[in-house]
Amino acid sequence: MDFTDKTILIIGGSSGIGLALTRQLTAAGATVIAASRHQSDELRETGARFVELDVTQPVTDALADLPDVLHGVVYCPGSITLNSFLRLKEADFEHDFNLNVLGAIRVLHQVAKPLKEAKGASVVLFTTVAARVGMGFHTSVATAKSALIGLGQSLAAEWAPMQIRVNLVAPSLTDTPLAGRLLASDDKREAARKRHPLGRFGQPDDIAASALFLLSDESSWMTGQVLGIDGGLSTLR
Repeated sequence: MDFTDKTILIIGGSSGIGLALTRQLTAAGATVIAASRHQSDELRETGARFVELDVTQPVTDALADLPDVLHGVVYCPGSITLNSFLRLKEADFEHDFNLNVLGAIRVLHQVAKPLKEAKGASVVLFTTVAARVGMGFHTSVATAKSALIGLGQSLAAEWAPMQIRVNLVAPSLTDTPLAGRLLASDDKREAARKRHPLGRFGQPDDIAASALFLLSDESSWMTGQVLGIDGGLSTLR
């Protein structure tokens, strides 16, 4: 896939899946703008342009200097707030909704015009397997990520006449810093492998590769879709 002369904005590009995608895009010739709260050493090594951004706050000033044309936007921020429903507080739900949904809305408001100018742009949002498969202790994150599916699919319909595609990726457990405590021991890693029909949990490059495809011209007839990149967890027993 060739991304020469294409500019992609990645929100949350400093670590995990966002960092893996930044590396894949730059290797494919893209100009990448990576926005996150902190610039990691790994992100600095990619040569991507860095923009300091906290999506839980107003983003207008931080994203004021975007190019006139954006060929793609990826929204990677996420949360793993796992607890029993009765132990979760209203503030936990508010935090997850603010980060996963309202943050995406803030960004999408800012990028609509440069996406339209591309005349064939792609937006990729990240939901979770837990939004499609009932999983205990996931009520907060599943609620937020389910709302993100509704946002993405409605926006796909609304923006289709402008030739802006909107798709979502729904990963299962992936070996990222965010999931570190869920894979913090050999026993936990082995249990995670056994839960997945393919016998392993995800790696950042697995998930990033699906986003790379959705950003590319090869997926130009896809919009409003939710891709389950989950080792078979959502469909196989």
